[in-house]
Amino acid sequence: MAGGSHSGSAAGGGAPGLLPLLLLLLCAAAIIHRGDGQNLVTEDVTVVEGDVATISCRVKNSDDSVIQLLNPNRQTIYFRDFRPLKDSRFQLVNFSNSELRVSLTNVSISDEGRYFCQLYTDPPQEIYTTITVLVPPRNLVIDIQKETAVEGEEIELNCTAMASRPATTIRWFKGNKELTGKSEVEQWSDMYTVTSQLVLKVGREDDGVPVICLVDHPAVKDLQTQRYLEVMYKPQVRVSQNYPVQGLTREGEPLELTCAAIGKPQPTDMRWLRVDDEMPQHVVVSGSNLLISNLNKTDNGTYRCEASNAVGKSHADYMLFVYDSRAGEEGAIRSVDHAVVGGVVAVVVFAMLCLLIILGRYFARHKGTYFTHEAKGADDAADADTAIINAEGGQNNSEEKKEYFI
Repeated sequence: MAGGSHSGSAAGGGAPGLLPLLLLLLCAAAIIHRGDGQNLVTEDVTVVEGDVATISCRVKNSDDSVIQLLNPNRQTIYFRDFRPLKDSRFQLVNFSNSELRVSLTNVSISDEGRYFCQLYTDPPQEIYTTITVLVPPRNLVIDIQKETAVEGEEIELNCTAMASRPATTIRWFKGNKELTGKSEVEQWSDMYTVTSQLVLKVGREDDGVPVICLVDHPAVKDLQTQRYLEVMYKPQVRVSQNYPVQGLTREGEPLELTCAAIGKPQPTDMRWLRVDDEMPQHVVVSGSNLLISNLNKTDNGTYRCEASNAVGKSHADYMLFVYDSRAGEEGAIRSVDHAVVGGVVAVVVFAMLCLLIILGRYFARHKGTYFTHEAKGADDAADADTAIINAEGGQNNSEEKKEYFI
């Protein structure tokens, strides 16, 4: 009996203060009920998988009551500053009479749920905080239906964002322009896989342009992937006149044309021909150049440059009209004649205007002198008859004075 008692005492002595503490926790868990937490404050926590979550239990009006934190299974994580739970990812950040703050490192989805703050008052109080774990997409991939497309074709692209939480939103861009795709969501356990499909009709202007798949997710920023479009297109042909640089194509002068073609793949076959007629024998074709050293009117017509590649064939036309050798000179002479005639007409009009101005001033001056002499002697007359006689007399006197002075 003594040995048994001693053995039992030794077992209990291995942790003399632990058993009463555990009994106290069990009793507390049994009697505490969910209160309104009127004196406790906490906040929900959102954290990215693998990061650190911090849980804070705060007391608004502290009375030195005991604070403890429990996990979703209602196991005690911390009782005051003591951690009964063996999970070492939980670490004490701060403990006082008014706060119990605990960090949880390397958060995983299994840590998600409600965590309970308890305050031992009378009656006991309890409030919970919710930890939400975000999981960014594991991978982002674009699959393209055809690596190389031909202009005018429709191609299909699919972008897949795998194993995210919550489900990802996928956006499409072609260069800087946003496009609209069609998304499907698949759920596997607590994870979501999203696939977005984009159907795109391509043209030659799309060759080398990036198509971008961009992810909108609260756990990640600027996650995107892209594929460059490769578009094949038939040649684009242009004919330019090298000589004469400007002016008319006249008899006896040379003509040089150059044909340029751009396509994908690069055009390998290029040729010159004359539309609706045979090519003149004196025309020299050298690669992309066409040369006529001595133009004549029989060269009139439409000259065509054709270029082709694996996609198709295209052409550009040049219409040739040969003018007389003096066509440009006669036009210049006529222009000079018109300029001379215009100058003469302007001088004549100016001279006539000057003459009219001089005659107008002359007649205005003599008319004023006539009125002045006619009125002399009439101002001093006593009546109308006397005024007439005086006016006549004034004229006579004027004439007599003129004769006298002569």
